[in-house]
Amino acid sequence: MKHLKVVILALFLIAGLSNANAQDKNNPWAIGIGVNAVDFYPTNVDIPTGYGSWGDEFFNAGDHYNILPAVSKISVGKYLADGFTLEAAGTLNKISKMGDNRVSDLMYFGLDGALKYNLNNIIGKTSSWFDPYVLVGGGYTWLDDFGTGTVNGGGGFNIWFSDNIGLNVESKYKHVFDNVNILQHFQHSVGIVLKFGGTDTDGDGIFDKDDACPTVFGLAAFNGCPDTDGDGVEDSKDDCPTVFGLAALNGCPDADGDGIADKDDACPNEKGTKANKGCPDTDGDGVVDKDDACPTVPGPAENKGCPWPDTDGDGVTDNIDKCPTVAGPASNNGCPVAPTVEIMATLNEYARTILFDTGKSTFRKESIDILKSMTAIFKDYPEADFVIAGHTDSVGSDKSNQLLSERRAAAVRDYLISNGINADRLKTVGFGESKPVDTNATAAGRQNNRRTEVTLAN
Repeated sequence: MKHLKVVILALFLIAGLSNANAQDKNNPWAIGIGVNAVDFYPTNVDIPTGYGSWGDEFFNAGDHYNILPAVSKISVGKYLADGFTLEAAGTLNKISKMGDNRVSDLMYFGLDGALKYNLNNIIGKTSSWFDPYVLVGGGYTWLDDFGTGTVNGGGGFNIWFSDNIGLNVESKYKHVFDNVNILQHFQHSVGIVLKFGGTDTDGDGIFDKDDACPTVFGLAAFNGCPDTDGDGVEDSKDDCPTVFGLAALNGCPDADGDGIADKDDACPNEKGTKANKGCPDTDGDGVVDKDDACPTVPGPAENKGCPWPDTDGDGVTDNIDKCPTVAGPASNNGCPVAPTVEIMATLNEYARTILFDTGKSTFRKESIDILKSMTAIFKDYPEADFVIAGHTDSVGSDKSNQLLSERRAAAVRDYLISNGINADRLKTVGFGESKPVDTNATAAGRQNNRRTEVTLAN
């Protein structure tokens, strides 16, 4: 029974090793429990009585298999790399069949080590629900009080029900060094295998080895990386990782649906264009509505999107009209041109008919309409400067006539100024009786000489 104690102790040691960290990539450690069967029949061809040829009746479990109806195998495996796994296993059994020969119950104990190679690795498939393998190894086997070393070879397969639980079926040939007391034999086993030991730091169900973000809880769809806002774009590729958005906009929202992410949209709640950074331009004048003082009427940016006014209605807008309140042709920058000879003749026709009270500079009533007509002409030519000259007849002294002519010219000027003509545009001069246009010998001639005249200032 001392061998039983050794085997039990070894099994406990093997089981204790299963607490170490790591895996077969993701689950480097595996522990298995099951039952084993020992068959001496198809391996001892040199013994003449009760044994078959090599491999003979390999599956004749009823006649040749020794099976202990209890958990009789415990194993621990550690995945190494490239499809290789190192395994240690302990088995116990009760031998009552040696081929076709019956023997008294003999206790069987085995401690074995094996190097397994996953055959899926040959085709580059490292993980599958079905994993066949081959193995080589060795160990030590006891049969009652006798013990011997063994060289082992065989194969098996695992059928995985999940990432961690599977069914193991294995068969191996154990060649003994002392075949006097212990014969060479096959040992078969069936059991449950549990894989474990993978590190999942962030607890997202994806082992660190395959987790692109091992310290942050994530999703399998993104190799363990997070999608904080749940928009289907992982945070590392999401320009707006905390706000639900569109994949087409790298995870950013587009509230107004204009195809421009809100973070880049100067008008996130109004549908606009990329050219205007997401803002609308209703009138298409290049000034976005939020900056356009006239959003429905095209106008230049210099005037806040409004059309330039044309105050004087001359077809020349105020921004280029040098006389914005007085009509004038575009050829003269919106200003009226200098009065023509014809205009000046008309103006003087009016001027010469202005009537003053006798010996005074006050207007007679009938002259008011004449002065209004003159004022209108002056307003038509706001850029022109004029000289208003006063003349008298020869009645009276030269000195008094000179003063009277100056006062009458000044009276005309004052009237024009009071009716909107700029004073800077008007000069006056008096000539007295020095420049008659008719004879002073007749009443009609003297009336013609009592006059005012208008000329353009140089």
